[in-house]
Amino acid sequence: MLRITEIKLPLDHPAAALRAAIVKRLGVADHELISYSVARRAVDARQPAIAFIYTMDAEVGDEAAILQRLKDERRISRVPDMSYRFVTRAPAGSVRRPVVIGTGPCGLFAGLLLAQMGFRPIVFDRGKSVRERTQDTWGLWRKSVLDPESNVQFGEGGAGTFFDGKRALAGN
Repeated sequence: MLRITEIKLPLDHPAAALRAAIVKRLGVADHELISYSVARRAVDARQPAIAFIYTMDAEVGDEAAILQRLKDERRISRVPDMSYRFVTRAPAGSVRRPVVIGTGPCGLFAGLLLAQMGFRPIVFDRGKSVRERTQDTWGLWRKSVLDPESNVQFGEGGAGTFFDGKRALAGN
């Protein structure tokens, strides 16, 4: 699969223009382009002509020959391998278990990855479950009663459990 970058087309281009642009950039006949997909689409809003800028992935018949012929063309390359590979596997017969502290987003993700690698992680959190934390947090927000052992900062789901999507800037 080949990756072709910086294909510029007008905003109102017909769908067939993508295929034509790929064929032209690769310098191949139309029948040699087996399939293609959009990897990225951006808008170039600089004046005077606003346009789409595409990064396309294309499957062609003789990929090696095309790459050799266009070896100096910086806008054409192989599609990068983006598959995830675990960094290790748990040793066979291991009795030791990794410990993860906290069930916030990072702790939960660390536990998940360790389990997927064959480890049997133990995940600890000093806080309460989300349902109990919600009651305690409402007590803080509505009645100004702080439970230092159960609040917004720790417990199942971490501080993100009560995050409303707004970001506060320091000093504002």
